[in-house]
Amino acid sequence: MLDVIECIKQRRSIRSFQPISVSRETVEKVIQAATLAPSAGNWQPWRYYVVSNDDLRRQLARIASNQEFIVEAPVVLVVCAEPARAENTYGERARTLYCIQDTAAAIQNLLLAAHSYGIGTCWVGDFDEAAVQSVLQIGAEFRPVAIVPMGYPNESPNPRWRRPLREVIEYKE
Repeated sequence: MLDVIECIKQRRSIRSFQPISVSRETVEKVIQAATLAPSAGNWQPWRYYVVSNDDLRRQLARIASNQEFIVEAPVVLVVCAEPARAENTYGERARTLYCIQDTAAAIQNLLLAAHSYGIGTCWVGDFDEAAVQSVLQIGAEFRPVAIVPMGYPNESPNPRWRRPLREVIEYKE
């Protein structure tokens, strides 16, 4: 496994996959790492749908602005937040913000864990939430946050440009 900083530096969004299946064991290891993310009050407001069915992957690609690489991936994870999960403790802010933050942290863990196992991923956020719920028969209590195609990479993208630290840090000393 990679050192965490190297894993962060090396991870890329992968949009081309080899036609090789990803084992259920590997998928579960990746999701297990995702579930170790921090969450408000430790409510863990996430749900993972593992999609390997060809027809469902085609429908997800269509719903996601026809991003065809979703179909190419042997496995697609749909990561959902459960807004009501922490609401009793933290109120409306948990429903509208914390559950999304928590789920995003879990998704980042998922992306890094997958990369450490040699699995490529891409965080897809451009999709119709209601259509995803309908296609996968997901209850209204779960809100789709990301579609994550995953598989063995068929490409090695170069690093993308990043804003320099001087543009993103402001010290208040």
